[in-house]
Amino acid sequence: MTEDRLNEDERRPGIADALYRAFALSLAATTFVFLFNNYLVFWHGWPGVAPVFGASPPGGAAFLAWLQLGGYVLPVVAIIIITLRNQERPFASDAALLGSVTAYVIAAAFWSTFFIGIVDGVISFLRVEGLLPAVFGKKLAQQLGVSSFRGVYVHLPLMLAAAVVACFRRGLDFIWLALLVVVAEFQIVIARFIFSYEQAFMGDLVRFWYAALFLFASAHTLVAGGHVRVDVLYTHFTERRKALVNAWGSILLGVPLCWTILAVGMSGKASVINSPLLYFETSQSGYGLYVKYLMAGFLAVYAVSMMTQFLAYYLDAMAVLRGQSPSQPTHEPA
Repeated sequence: MTEDRLNEDERRPGIADALYRAFALSLAATTFVFLFNNYLVFWHGWPGVAPVFGASPPGGAAFLAWLQLGGYVLPVVAIIIITLRNQERPFASDAALLGSVTAYVIAAAFWSTFFIGIVDGVISFLRVEGLLPAVFGKKLAQQLGVSSFRGVYVHLPLMLAAAVVACFRRGLDFIWLALLVVVAEFQIVIARFIFSYEQAFMGDLVRFWYAALFLFASAHTLVAGGHVRVDVLYTHFTERRKALVNAWGSILLGVPLCWTILAVGMSGKASVINSPLLYFETSQSGYGLYVKYLMAGFLAVYAVSMMTQFLAYYLDAMAVLRGQSPSQPTHEPA
């Protein structure tokens, strides 16, 4: 009886548990602050945090640099304070919170690709067939042929609409995205072999949705255990040892991989993610979809969604190690 009481006391959440939770939540918060700061630096000319640690810039730039640094520090401090004040909060609650963030990011990305694929496909079809001036007028038709105009005045509103829809719809929509890829490919076959009609935007649409399918579905596949695992020893581990492997694997392998994608892809104006987004890069096909720059952004969506899901995975593993119930039933101890 005494031993059971001691075990229960040992499993009660304490300061150590709160710090483990703060560590995961701080990494997630820092990721989103990094993305926002990247936007401020390369789209609006803010100085970034580097001037704080180097030569003193002019007064206004120095203030902005300190403001951006505070964007990293203040959320971390707030998270630490909140987690220490809520030491009884279980790991599963924070894991579920990060899982919800992942679900929202993926849902918003799915609806964005769906709306943009349909609308941009229609615009490209009208442009190829010379119908754009008749529908929108000559001036607007010319503007819709410019990638930056289409990106700002067509794609961006559709992405905002997708963000709103994602608040109410967070199902496994990438399953429907797989169907859309098949439908898009099927209409190419029908148009080519029956009507002898094919345009560049048709193949672009397949590639656009196909890339989204594989990159956006990765986080859910991680939750469902669908990723390929070279399973030689893991199957025979105890639940506690499996949790230990998952915790260390998430922090030492998964999270650094995601941060590497973001850091390298957003290191400068000419980097692999920033450059296409900054200049609204398009394919060389001329009359194809104007979505190539968005496909570079898919890498950022992949990295962020996998980052938050790895951290949720880590918290679930810590729940098992600390004698608590994880948020995902598939990870529950037997």
